[in-house]
Amino acid sequence: MAAIACPDFSQPNAPGRSTPPVEREHRSGMLLAGEAATVTARFQPLDPGIVNEAIPAFFIGRNMEGFWVARDVKGQIGGIFLLESSAVSFARRNSRPAGCATIFPPERFELDLENEGNPLVEPVGSLMRLVRRSWQRVAASIGKLTKRSCAG
Repeated sequence: MAAIACPDFSQPNAPGRSTPPVEREHRSGMLLAGEAATVTARFQPLDPGIVNEAIPAFFIGRNMEGFWVARDVKGQIGGIFLLESSAVSFARRNSRPAGCATIFPPERFELDLENEGNPLVEPVGSLMRLVRRSWQRVAASIGKLTKRSCAG
């Protein structure tokens, strides 16, 4: 398989086939209607000398919560997944019969489309945030108890 041009993060986003991933408040791993989005990474269009424009291409990487995201370069379809293999399967399934090129950017990015991936991501993400907050409270309580016992 031919090498894929990597995103160039040093240049401003050039107009083209791809749209930039976005950063958003941690919730389900996707933007909700009416949410403001700020760019965290800028993807350059794929090099037509390496990948023909007619070949579907997908960015596959992790979002800020650690879930796997698959998003086509043209910004038409995307999904969030628990496993990397699921994100790759989604990309392949949505580019049949010809197959697709896959690009694994080094930086995290958020899905800026409706999640057409795993419907369990939202409840799992909510549960993870709840557990994280609970552990932070427990750790803070232990820290207070430790300070009291050491001081007294």
